[in-house]
Amino acid sequence: MSIITSLSAIGLAALIHASFQLSVSMLTLLSGHAIGKKRAHHRLMRLTTSFLIGATLMSLLLVTFFAYFISAAFGTIDSSWPWVVACSLMLFVAVLVWVVYYRRKTGTQLWIPRVMADFLNKRVKSTKDSSEAFSLGVTSVIAELIFLAAPLFVSGLIISQLDPGWQLAGIALYTLLSVSSLALVWAIIGGGHSLSRIQKWRESNKYFLQFAAGTGLIILAAFTYANFVIGVF
Repeated sequence: MSIITSLSAIGLAALIHASFQLSVSMLTLLSGHAIGKKRAHHRLMRLTTSFLIGATLMSLLLVTFFAYFISAAFGTIDSSWPWVVACSLMLFVAVLVWVVYYRRKTGTQLWIPRVMADFLNKRVKSTKDSSEAFSLGVTSVIAELIFLAAPLFVSGLIISQLDPGWQLAGIALYTLLSVSSLALVWAIIGGGHSLSRIQKWRESNKYFLQFAAGTGLIILAAFTYANFVIGVF
């Protein structure tokens, strides 16, 4: 497999990760509560920055864990079945995203059970310092692992087969791109833009984001099969 092909697949997987919206929802909710309590802008930015760092660190740890686990379990992959499993997982998650990711209601309610949603909402409301915001960022990534497992697994497979220097590049690429949408919202909030405009855009485009995430997984599955199953074995 070529480096360009490998990094392209990792980049696409990371962008699919970035299209999922739980972390963005929690960040906007955290910002809304902070603004509602009339906290100073520098305190708002401290909370949102800690949230972003937490989500970024968790994404880094997850992709590193997947790559390490696969490398330890399989070493050099000389069979096509791990790639076929990755493709099958992506197709399954793609259908799952299309069917259940957004609730069929107005607004941007996600798939998560109401009990979990209420718990997260209470956690957000009670967040007052940077350490709590950091833990919320970590939680926002872990809570969506059922969907993130597919892009993480295929990225871990690819990274595990690269040379050590390129492994670090693959991990860095995945981490940075996976939080790109969250970083964009953080920057918009930092610029003093209205949260209502962000939320309106998310609500207007939620089905596009849902379709794009599912379609992206199917494209990635086809790309992986063509390049790492047919093209290698």
